[in-house]
Amino acid sequence: MLLRVIAPALLAIGLPAWASAPPKPLAILKPTLSQFEDGPAVGSDFPFLPGDTIFFSFLIQGYKASEDARIHLQYQIDALDPDGVRLVETLRRDVKTELAPEDKDWMPKARQSIVVPPLIQPGLYQIVVSVKDLLADREVRTELPFRVGGRQVAPSDTLVLRNFRFLRSEDDPQPLVLPVYRPGDTLWARFEIVGFRCAEQNRIHVEYGLSVLGPTGKTLYSEPRAAVEEAASFYPKHYLPGSLSLNLQPNAQRGDYTIVLTLRDDVGKQVFQARYGFKIE
Repeated sequence: MLLRVIAPALLAIGLPAWASAPPKPLAILKPTLSQFEDGPAVGSDFPFLPGDTIFFSFLIQGYKASEDARIHLQYQIDALDPDGVRLVETLRRDVKTELAPEDKDWMPKARQSIVVPPLIQPGLYQIVVSVKDLLADREVRTELPFRVGGRQVAPSDTLVLRNFRFLRSEDDPQPLVLPVYRPGDTLWARFEIVGFRCAEQNRIHVEYGLSVLGPTGKTLYSEPRAAVEEAASFYPKHYLPGSLSLNLQPNAQRGDYTIVLTLRDDVGKQVFQARYGFKIE
């Protein structure tokens, strides 16, 4: 009788602390967005900007350990736009490790950086995380919203140029109310191109030409291919930024001038032309 009482007690003493604890449900805890790695958390209203890097982290609770104190988890992260389109490729990681006796309360921490695409519309986006415990055959999922700020550019079903604005200098944040320049000035302008088509792998081929007409309507300057954008990307570009500059001659005739911009979308076989007037006085 004495041996029958002592033997189970000895076996219980040999178990690691985490093995005797009641199992907790598999859970994703403390999902956090930061501006830099291990930085303070930002709220869902914090506006990340196009091109920013989001540092995302979370803890995993409630995993199952094998008899030899090993765990095997997998997690998957997707960053989605308001229409459910992925911003970057799905991120998948394995968590394999061996637990020590003192790891009773240890929780794996996942860290992942996500780059916001540079040409993206502002709005409310979300990160979707799923964690699977392969030993317990359990899975859990959570969603975390985040906001993207930046410039709003209205979409279009066809090729078009939007928000053309004359500027006093290259980095001028405010457009000129009246596009009036003096001889010898440098004219600056910015605009956005929307409505172009994408081929496979979101490949685009967009270009624009530039002409300047003088006060009499005569063409004073022409560059048929002033700029070309040919590229592919994982996330489709919603718009393309464009800019131009003109060095006005010191002896330029005073009067009304016209800039003619001709856009061409090679993938969608579209052409669009627009005219914008300015004055030299």
